[in-house]
Amino acid sequence: MTANLLDLDLEGLAAFCEQLGEKRFRAVQLFRWIHQKGASRFDEMTDLAKSLREKLPSVCHISDLPVLSRQDSADGTIKWLFDVGDGNAVETVFIPEDDRGTLCISSQAGCAVGCRFCSTGHQGFSRNLTTGEILAQLWHAEHFLRKHLKSADRVITNVVMMGMGEPLQNYSALVPALRVMLDDHGYGLSRRRVTVSTSGVVPMIDRLAQDVPVALAVSLHAPNDALRDSLVPLNRKYPIAELLDACLRYLPAAPRDFITFEYCMLEGVNDQPEHAQQLLKLVKTHGGRGVPCKINLIPFNPFPDSGLKCSPRAVVLRFGQILNEGGVVTTVRKTRGDDIDAACGQLAGDVLDRTDAARRLAERRQDAAVQPIRFVHTAKDPQV
Repeated sequence: MTANLLDLDLEGLAAFCEQLGEKRFRAVQLFRWIHQKGASRFDEMTDLAKSLREKLPSVCHISDLPVLSRQDSADGTIKWLFDVGDGNAVETVFIPEDDRGTLCISSQAGCAVGCRFCSTGHQGFSRNLTTGEILAQLWHAEHFLRKHLKSADRVITNVVMMGMGEPLQNYSALVPALRVMLDDHGYGLSRRRVTVSTSGVVPMIDRLAQDVPVALAVSLHAPNDALRDSLVPLNRKYPIAELLDACLRYLPAAPRDFITFEYCMLEGVNDQPEHAQQLLKLVKTHGGRGVPCKINLIPFNPFPDSGLKCSPRAVVLRFGQILNEGGVVTTVRKTRGDDIDAACGQLAGDVLDRTDAARRLAERRQDAAVQPIRFVHTAKDPQV
């Protein structure tokens, strides 16, 4: 089987070229053609030697992910459903803003963490994505959007690893993908504009700080262990104190001087004033000096069988007011793309029940033509 060049960061591609008897500058040329220009055929790469162009198809390829569907929200959000084989699919969401374009990328087919408020977690876990499958989401979206928007400039300015899956449980595939995103010969994103969201895999937070420290967002969702145990099962292995210690260790290497804590607002569960006061005390006093942070309050997006409801807006605003008055920068995320189930916590697409996924995906392949969906919706969801 030939190698998929989307699986390789620049160092990996240089090693691959060396095996072919080629010099490093050929790897740089290839890398630019693939990621900056969106080329998928070697005969397009006109500055490569003809002998190399003729050699490459027999030893490697550039593989996009098949698109099962694309949905367009009225607010400009776009959601793709990508086929990753064996009856599995992953979703990717583009969120446009006046000053940026953010792509939300999946790292796994399904998720093993099983947070109560996340529809992806209820889908169950199928497998980790490869580096190439992670990058193919960015590669496809960036070059589709350039054509779609008739732009010669980069469209995606921010990437958030907040789609399906727990990124730090797919660490070996995640790190090369992040390096391609940051590489000046690739997508040239700054470390401040690439965010990894985690539910709290403490050892991997420490490794990320050493290997490729990008912006970090932590799915906290509760101010104490008893409540977080019931919402985020991973907390039973890595309780809040250990998680916050890892955040403090991460900050010296981080591109920002704060950690983003995500907090999904659940009616009657974690949204009361006493919860806000506990959370305020937690982040202000942990470790004796507190954890520099921003808290992002996320309205819950209901889905069948969750047994949970979204906190009323007045309750969310009061919760945020307590935190802000206590000296912690707090924002309320406005939803984007919820008319196409692209909002936070909704990424499970048409594969919620994995046992029935193969049949559904086969049906969708028969009608995979893009069908934009028109909705009347004006919600907004700023970048973390």
